[in-house]
Amino acid sequence: MPLFHFHVAQIRRSKGQSAVAAAAYRAGEKLRSEYYGEDSDYTRKGGVVCSEILRPSHAPAEYADRETLWNAVEKAEPHPKAQLAYSFDIALQNEFSMEENIALARQFLSDEFVSRGMIVDFAVHQPDKKAGIPNPHIHVMCPIRPLEPDGTWGAKQHRVYALDESGNRVRDEVGNYVFNAIPTTDWGKPETLEHWRQTWANRCNQRFAEKGIPVHIDHRSYERQGIDQIPTVHEGPAVRQMEAKGIPTGKGDLNRWIRATNALLKKIRAEIDQLTGWLKENSGNRNAPGLAELLGEYYSIRNAGAYSAKAKVGNLKRYAGDFNFLQARGINNVDQLRDHVSRISDKYSALNASLKKKEARMKELKDLLRLSGDYARLKPTVDGIPPKGGFGKKREKYKAEHDSEIRQYYAVRRKLESALSEKKLNPTEWQAELDRLSREYAAGQGEARALCDELKKLRDIRYKADTALHDQNKHLKIIEHER
Repeated sequence: MPLFHFHVAQIRRSKGQSAVAAAAYRAGEKLRSEYYGEDSDYTRKGGVVCSEILRPSHAPAEYADRETLWNAVEKAEPHPKAQLAYSFDIALQNEFSMEENIALARQFLSDEFVSRGMIVDFAVHQPDKKAGIPNPHIHVMCPIRPLEPDGTWGAKQHRVYALDESGNRVRDEVGNYVFNAIPTTDWGKPETLEHWRQTWANRCNQRFAEKGIPVHIDHRSYERQGIDQIPTVHEGPAVRQMEAKGIPTGKGDLNRWIRATNALLKKIRAEIDQLTGWLKENSGNRNAPGLAELLGEYYSIRNAGAYSAKAKVGNLKRYAGDFNFLQARGINNVDQLRDHVSRISDKYSALNASLKKKEARMKELKDLLRLSGDYARLKPTVDGIPPKGGFGKKREKYKAEHDSEIRQYYAVRRKLESALSEKKLNPTEWQAELDRLSREYAAGQGEARALCDELKKLRDIRYKADTALHDQNKHLKIIEHER
């Protein structure tokens, strides 16, 4: 099954991250960070098929060495909250051999990244999965800071100062000059990411076509494609490993829920489309017999071939059930059936939109609850930092001992601040809302199943009506032939 996944993030010191450690993990190597004075050893990590560094022509030759490259990047970024590198995760295709996937990825990265002056460090992973669908993918790291033509590191951005009517720089309320930071490259622009995602999809589709494989991937979201389907959430390697061991996870449960709902919605849409097509073919004939009459004709045919009284009684009961089903819904003819299917279609659209909205909010609430839990866990550590003053050495020792937790705390706090309009944590209210939405989502699934059953019954009646009409037409042809 073809898969499109093309995600980008940033490796940042503000999150307690190291470019050297990230590169070591992706390549499955042991690298030493000069900035942190620490070794990162991932030589026992399995599943790394290959790793490679691609450089533009003006990049120093020593940057072909992974440890040298990423230590140079960390040295060029002295700020404690520096943005160090772009990190891409890109899914490879199971329809291609590993050699084909690697060649396709290398060509894409050379044409789209290296040609822009970017250094590319990529690693191909093929996790050892004993069961389930294989998940080959590539990890790509690129320094955010560009290289100058002479091989030295350039500026990430330049300042454009705000000017008044006289052309003088404008100061803010505390006396600092007001300016806008303008990036020196287009690497971080949404338009560039959109181009990369589309280009990768196009190259995969071109390869599918060359191999005569009738599949297609699309870089756009389901909503942009006009597909009535709820997107699953990205699970990541940690979640997949836990699920593979039989350990249920929140993301795994949510995705199972979403897949079950999508299967129901897909079935409903298919049933509606089939019934709508049949109605278009038959609604123009005003002299066509009513549905009850056609059902009677169908069961008469069934009874004519019945071998026992029990079978005839069974046919009579089924006819009564079908007749009562139609009568309860006020359906006597094709036009009324068309109106009923139209109402079901409207219900489907409303239900689909409602489930999508609930799923998005549930995902948001789960993220908030996770972050608030991390915040509550890490805050006592930050509150325990000795105050400034006469505790200089003690304060520095404490911060060094709890460096990772302190970094995580501030990263979590920033995420919460950006996600919340009010600077207030309400985990109790969030959990209550999540529980309510979960119940409503389950009720929506029940409504979807009811619509499915309704459409299944209508499809069954359509089949019986078609059978009766076919028999009538066959009978008329025999009479005309005898004449």
